[in-house]
Amino acid sequence: MKLYYHPVSTTSRPVVLFAAESKIDLDYQIVDLFNGEQYQPEYAAINPSRQVPVLEDGSFRLTESSAILKYLADKISSPAYPSDLQKRARVNERMDWLNTGFYRDFSYGLLYPQIFPFLRRPDDNVQAGTVSWGKDKATVWLKVLDESLIGPRNAFLCGDDITLADYLGSMMVLGGEVIRCKFETYPNICRWLGNMKALKSWAKVNEAFYQYVVEPNNEKEFVRI
Repeated sequence: MKLYYHPVSTTSRPVVLFAAESKIDLDYQIVDLFNGEQYQPEYAAINPSRQVPVLEDGSFRLTESSAILKYLADKISSPAYPSDLQKRARVNERMDWLNTGFYRDFSYGLLYPQIFPFLRRPDDNVQAGTVSWGKDKATVWLKVLDESLIGPRNAFLCGDDITLADYLGSMMVLGGEVIRCKFETYPNICRWLGNMKALKSWAKVNEAFYQYVVEPNNEKEFVRI
């Protein structure tokens, strides 16, 4: 199987981390997002949405990080995507929650317009309004994540066992480190993220993210939580 990806991509790294932790052998093909390779006709023929990741399994092609995670988990009968109907439904619920409101407001509302020039609004007032709106909404989602989804007892998002929801969500929340978000007021998030960072493959999978995204932004001023 081949994975088209980029090592700093928020949606690629959950797949790479899950594959590494599950010892799934993938052929990794970098799509150079920094140089716009995703917009070239060759890659557009692979994924018309011009995004990563894409999984190829023989003649079968699959896009979307969440779908790829589920497909890989099912191929190896991973306990991270349990077969029990209700437990699986809970994982699906958490993944949908992360992929909709949380990712929209935390990443595309607060983070990305501040760190990626191509997502910055051309008008300063619109930019400020977008970021302010994103911060306000993200604060609400973070409270829900901390108090209700994780809570004071759970080690992970669906209880005490790691699931696909944790692989997906941890990379989204980790993005907050680029703008130096302060998560101290969310102790359950801090504890959960610490559990994820303890995974043996975590540091290697996120090495490029820190080198090419976090470190270059260390001295910049951001609106942050």
